[in-house]
Amino acid sequence: MRRARTLTAALALALCAGLGACGTAQEPAPPSGSPSGAPSAPSAPSASPAPADVSAALARLEAEHDVAVGLYALDTGTGRVAAHRADERFAYASTFKALAAGAVLERHGTAVLDDVVTWSADDLVDWSPVTEQHVADGLTMREVIDAAVRESDNTAGNLLLDALGGPAGLRDALRAAGDDTTAPARTEPALNDHVPGDDRDTSTPRALAGSLRAYALGDRLDDDARAVLVEALRGSTTGDGTIRAGAPDGWVVGSKTGTSTVGTRNDVGIAWPPGAGPGTGDPVVLAVLVQAEDGSTTPDDALLAEATAVTFEALGH
Repeated sequence: MRRARTLTAALALALCAGLGACGTAQEPAPPSGSPSGAPSAPSAPSASPAPADVSAALARLEAEHDVAVGLYALDTGTGRVAAHRADERFAYASTFKALAAGAVLERHGTAVLDDVVTWSADDLVDWSPVTEQHVADGLTMREVIDAAVRESDNTAGNLLLDALGGPAGLRDALRAAGDDTTAPARTEPALNDHVPGDDRDTSTPRALAGSLRAYALGDRLDDDARAVLVEALRGSTTGDGTIRAGAPDGWVVGSKTGTSTVGTRNDVGIAWPPGAGPGTGDPVVLAVLVQAEDGSTTPDDALLAEATAVTFEALGH
């Protein structure tokens, strides 16, 4: 479920140059007045290790593909961070579904997982492979979470928003978790129609990674609810070619992808080292967001995988 860990010669040289500067490089600071969007999560090691410099390698990828790459990664074992455009806004697309699932589990707990959720044919939107089959009988909330996170079912994503009181409810949940950056505003499929300069339905790599960490690794959820979210992330069927493909051999990835109508391809996830499982080991949390500069490039999963591979190399894995 992964591609070979090979880099182009140019990328390898760029990465080596970046690593040589690790002792002095500084993580990019958030723009003045811009919130960090870093939600509550387990404390990182007390030391502040030098950031892993991936900027040269990712800038070369950007130039080769005419895209902007936003990336934020945290090695929870060492505390090392890799960042590139970490505080720039990107359309988040379907990555919101993982955060919405976490917020639903936080608000309602596991007691509602067997409750049946129903909808009408009029509620169906494009790309609803699971919910379109169950208009007559509905799905349990657990199945809605699975449909949204594993299959990226858009109607299921809207049902999660409904359970929170709409996009504003998700925004409130994220603010309570410490994320002052992510800006939910619309439902599927309208949220995918992004216009540069419009902050609606956007976030930053740092904020998305932080929010996912808070729900999937932090203390926002109890153990049972957290296990439901992590299982759904690890069962995702839409990210085999992205973070999962770029992670080192033996690492297990749980993630949520996103694709918009304007050249956006994203993946936000957690990678556990070999032999580790939920609640064990020292996972890496990362968000990789790619936006085509002209808004028309076909989403390129291999580009996200390459950015992931560069990042793990820089973090020492």
